[in-house]
Amino acid sequence: MNPNQATTGRHLTISTAISFVIASMIGTGVFTSLGYQLVDIQSVFPLMMLWVVGGVVALCGALTYGELGAALPRSGGEYHLLSRIVHPAIGFSGGFISATVGFTAPAVLAAMALGSYFTAVFSDFDPNRVALVAIILFHALHMISIKWGTLFQDASTAIKIILILIFIIFGFMVDIPQNISVLPITGDGELLFSSSFAVSLVWVSYAYTGWNSAIYISGEIINPKRNIPWSMLLGTVFVMGLYILLNYIFLFTTPVTSMVRQVEIGYISGMIIFGETGAKIIGMGIAILLLSTVSSYVFIGPRIMQVMGEDHNFIHFLSKKNLRGIPLNAFWLQLGISLVFIFSSSFEQVLMYAGISLILTTVLTVASLFILRLKEPYLERPYRVWGYPMTPLIFLMVNAWILFYTFRERPLESFVGIGIILLSISIYYISKFHQRSSQ
Repeated sequence: MNPNQATTGRHLTISTAISFVIASMIGTGVFTSLGYQLVDIQSVFPLMMLWVVGGVVALCGALTYGELGAALPRSGGEYHLLSRIVHPAIGFSGGFISATVGFTAPAVLAAMALGSYFTAVFSDFDPNRVALVAIILFHALHMISIKWGTLFQDASTAIKIILILIFIIFGFMVDIPQNISVLPITGDGELLFSSSFAVSLVWVSYAYTGWNSAIYISGEIINPKRNIPWSMLLGTVFVMGLYILLNYIFLFTTPVTSMVRQVEIGYISGMIIFGETGAKIIGMGIAILLLSTVSSYVFIGPRIMQVMGEDHNFIHFLSKKNLRGIPLNAFWLQLGISLVFIFSSSFEQVLMYAGISLILTTVLTVASLFILRLKEPYLERPYRVWGYPMTPLIFLMVNAWILFYTFRERPLESFVGIGIILLSISIYYISKFHQRSSQ
């Protein structure tokens, strides 16, 4: 190892960073979201375009984050970037959302999906109880041992990719495929610009969540000025290809009517591709992968809370670690938030809460690129976003369109997302006021 790497703490190669991006992206969304998209859209072309548009938007976001991460290479994600560029209150809000909604909600979603897939194979079990057990189990695991938690995660990326490739390869060999075409038909043009398409993009955006994962570990990546943007770009392109092919296979093999508003899409399609026994094996495979997804989010979330606790006295208790270096208080807080989600919301509601809040946070972060270029034009930028200013503008415009229709069609979930942001900013200013008054 280069001695400079040892002293700076940078030990992650670009291949590791790419794997991290891929592993973070491939999780709950791609195996669950199609069923809800089919409620309002049942034409193949706009369904495929959802994943193309979602992938292009994610790419635009990844390229923009690449410039920000290369110019300001410190771990912390939106928390660091927004604090540094915009204002500490906005940064605190971004970190608050990342630590709570950004990791807690996806962990709960993965646990709920796990429950659905598990009970599809073993019908005697209750899906909510399976989700609850998974959440508690992984919090306990990661609170007890770092070693066992990391060992569980090691092989998850390769297994996920292999499972998806198996689905795709065998899906093309199905005996009686559905009569579908990816070419547009009459009415598809209207669907592409409809409120249904915009709202469905929330589901797709959630499935692509993780394209910015390298930002959270930028302080540990070797040569971050080069490897951060490339890891996000290559990881996002790879996952985009897998997502488009996998969703095509779902539609190619399985009648639409059997997938509408269903969570366990992979199992339903697996029944047709592999038969009942094979579907159970695939269903359990997806369940195991969802276990790794739950584990991953449970592991990362408290680390962000810990960093925030180190920077802010009023939540300093979150930074406290035990003798094994585990931030127990942060884990307990995350567990509490997870239980609230499980007992108070449906799968669809939790996903919408998470999706809307994460879109708002990433929109603010992408917009901060324009602020940084104006405020610090002479800042060293080893990587400049390709296609500036159109690349970040595409990201902002598409997401603004998504948010407009989502606020109109799903007002409750939208106001909850806004409420989380306002709550986090309020907490920041109340704590600052209390700190000044106590001095």
